[in-house]
Amino acid sequence: MSQPRRNPVFFPPGDTPFAVRRRKAVPHEFVLDALAALSPYTRPMFGCLAIYVQDKIVLILRDKRENMADNGVWLATTKAHHESLRREFPNMRSIQVFGNPVTGWQVLPAEAPDFEQAALHACDLVLAGDSRIGKVPKSSKRAKLGRGTSQRRRK
Repeated sequence: MSQPRRNPVFFPPGDTPFAVRRRKAVPHEFVLDALAALSPYTRPMFGCLAIYVQDKIVLILRDKRENMADNGVWLATTKAHHESLRREFPNMRSIQVFGNPVTGWQVLPAEAPDFEQAALHACDLVLAGDSRIGKVPKSSKRAKLGRGTSQRRRK
């Protein structure tokens, strides 16, 4: 015996029975376009958008209403590379949102007059495999070393 067909429910445009959550716009999307050849992937981090290439986090894109001085492109680097990177990015500075005077995270501020040029230059460095930009996150380091937190030695 065949089942009766049910008529689908149609709603007028813009009138849905449930709230649809909109995705946030990607801040400084031109950066992702510039890195497309490396097939980067993204993850939310600190309310921003982190960009990964293979197993390294390389950049974070930030455009938020609070602490606007830290909006722009964050470079994942180490203190040892600050001086050499500052020669290439004169407006680069440590982020302020975490409260530490100097951090591994450096920002190319969105309000800088050369922001887009500097961000694209940072992308060029990532594309070239410059070792000054990019870090393997700690959790990935542990996984590569095979050291799980639940492993215990038996006596």
